[in-house]
Amino acid sequence: MRLSPLTGVVLLIKVLFLCAFDSVDHHEREKPMGRVDGKVAIVSGAALGIGKAAALLLAQEGASVIVGDINKEEGQKTVSEIEGKGGKAFFVLLDVRKEEDWKSVIEGALSRFGRLDIMVNNAGIAYSGSVESTTLEDWRRVQSINLDGVFLGTKYAIEGIRQHGAGGSIINLSSIEGLIGDPELAAYNASKGGVRIFTKSSALHCAKAGYKIRVNSVHPGYIWTPMVAGLTQEDEAARKRLVDLHPIGHLGEPDDIAYGILYLASDESKFVTGSELVIDGGYTAQ
Repeated sequence: MRLSPLTGVVLLIKVLFLCAFDSVDHHEREKPMGRVDGKVAIVSGAALGIGKAAALLLAQEGASVIVGDINKEEGQKTVSEIEGKGGKAFFVLLDVRKEEDWKSVIEGALSRFGRLDIMVNNAGIAYSGSVESTTLEDWRRVQSINLDGVFLGTKYAIEGIRQHGAGGSIINLSSIEGLIGDPELAAYNASKGGVRIFTKSSALHCAKAGYKIRVNSVHPGYIWTPMVAGLTQEDEAARKRLVDLHPIGHLGEPDDIAYGILYLASDESKFVTGSELVIDGGYTAQ
């Protein structure tokens, strides 16, 4: 039977429509999963800087994120940004020096999302002072936030992650100053060096216990964050001196570190534990 030209055109339109519909439906079904899709993450110090960048990126890649910080106003802004992009997040007031705060944030993650997979121990402070000029009070303040906070975050994250038995990842923020010494950073060097070796101890403990929990440290160079801005105090000459320390020719951005954190949080790094991820623009290669 021979079709009329009009009938042929109608059939062609129907075929094209069905193909287009099938293509759209196929793409919707085949939408790629995020790199940490379905996982639950806690990020300490997530109101600003590296912590905020990490929280945003983890959420973008499919994780539900607990934003922990002492800065409620900025922390809520981080949550709003995540939710504004369709992600899941909530804020918890977290002073990393306080054991009760850590217990509460872990319980909150488990009650809200039913599991914990990723812990990013990011909260920290900078302090400049030599061994002679640093007071015992300042020494203890730096250690309590930068080192005690990581200890508590790791300790309670292990408990939380073990609840579901599938393993997870703990990422501890150290620094290039945890790898090298600086005469004017006595307390900071000690705290970040402590994070480095504590991370290795924790990684070995989890591996030998069969927990399937990986523990790694990240060592940023100087990253343009509010903390570094505070060190330079808007002094262009001081900023240039920091830039000149990095062979790559510029300071890092929070996202540069966030992508390293994402890698360690994802299953792509399933064979990586007890390691040091240095992201420093060549600083420590000199």
